[in-house]
Amino acid sequence: MTDIAIPFFGYKSHISIDWKFRLIWKWKATDTAASDGVRLREGLLDRSNTALDVWADTAYCSKANKAFMEKLGFVSKAHREKLHLKPMPRHIQRSNAGKFVLRSRVEHVFANQKSQMGLSIRTVSIDRATMKIGLAYIVYNMRRLLFMKRICAPA
Repeated sequence: MTDIAIPFFGYKSHISIDWKFRLIWKWKATDTAASDGVRLREGLLDRSNTALDVWADTAYCSKANKAFMEKLGFVSKAHREKLHLKPMPRHIQRSNAGKFVLRSRVEHVFANQKSQMGLSIRTVSIDRATMKIGLAYIVYNMRRLLFMKRICAPA
């Protein structure tokens, strides 16, 4: 009997959104084996964004990333990790909870893709996945602009 291995290809999406309008400014698609923290230094940050605070999860929290952000004039608001095999101190828990309220704006973009757009990436090459994710982001920005136009339109 021969066991056939079925390859599984997974992709991650890293985005930088506008703080004020929640539009996607920059993004990057990678395979799942790629480290999240390194992507921050690959051009995701933009000084022309409406805020210089970087709200990121613990995957982007490293000394190298903090130094990189400080050099460019950004302020790191990344979640803090818990120490290995130790309980997280209460003040760090409260701090992370407060940061998540603001960071949830980014999570809403991903939730929108999954629920309203039904985005599912089932491609074999990273180039095809990048194209599909990029088109989904263009559609998201267009829908977001239409939403903002409706809100600002006089009654």
